[in-house]
Amino acid sequence: MFRSVPLALWAALLGSTALAADSIKHGFLATGGETFITDESGKTVWKYPHATRDGWVLDNGNVLLALSKSKTHPGGAVVEVNRDGKTLFEFKGTQSEVNTVQPLDGGTVLLTEAGDKPRVLEVDRDGKVVTEASIQAQTKDHHLQTRMTRKLASGNYLVPQLLDRVVREYDPKGKIVWEVKTPHMPFTAIRLADGNTLIGCTHGDLVIEVNKDGKEVWRVTNDDLPTKLISDACGVQRLENGNTVLTSYRTTSNQTKLFELTRDKKMVWTYTDARKVGIHHFQILGANGKPEKNPLR
Repeated sequence: MFRSVPLALWAALLGSTALAADSIKHGFLATGGETFITDESGKTVWKYPHATRDGWVLDNGNVLLALSKSKTHPGGAVVEVNRDGKTLFEFKGTQSEVNTVQPLDGGTVLLTEAGDKPRVLEVDRDGKVVTEASIQAQTKDHHLQTRMTRKLASGNYLVPQLLDRVVREYDPKGKIVWEVKTPHMPFTAIRLADGNTLIGCTHGDLVIEVNKDGKEVWRVTNDDLPTKLISDACGVQRLENGNTVLTSYRTTSNQTKLFELTRDKKMVWTYTDARKVGIHHFQILGANGKPEKNPLR
């Protein structure tokens, strides 16, 4: 069962009446122990029977997913499926895990492989590797090598490296061209339009924003909230209106799993459900169930 906390209550907790305005609503794709899509009312309108790490609703309505490792996919995988669950594309991971997927122009797909040779790959729809960039990361713990890697408009790759506690930008040949140390393990790193980088720091229970020089210019922690809602700050998305949505992955039944904050850290939307698992990452969708044109996630 879905539950959204009334904004009037949050307004009272925060000492603000501005939040008691019209209720904000979001549909979204959720990845993690359960993979599903909700509409703006909180109703589940689609489910996929596999645990996932990352995913995107595409313009045509299909869903691109990074699958968690399993007996059927021991190295993880990337799949594109339609709403009937039919697999239209599959690339099986060749190492320990696949932790990232991103649709690219021209129909190619970006993914990361964790393992003894961590790397970023771009593959075409025939499963052929067209680009490969090595990642300079520790190899003693494959699971904590990387998470939500994204290709930038420049052609470079922005890579959060958890156990190394660093976000690095690599060029297509694997050369490090920018990096910033993080106060805890980075899960999400998003390059914003102004050149700043938004970073979700997992077990640190915080989200930070740094400028091009690596200087922190914004931060949100549980100290900024009426209750301690951040519990494993994994997925993060910056909306077109400047608000930030983040997930608390280490949550269970009837705990807040997603919430939206304004720039001045006012709560304007929350999502709670009865699922026993948290949300690993997510994609906010519009009223028509389609993604934003330029999602920053």
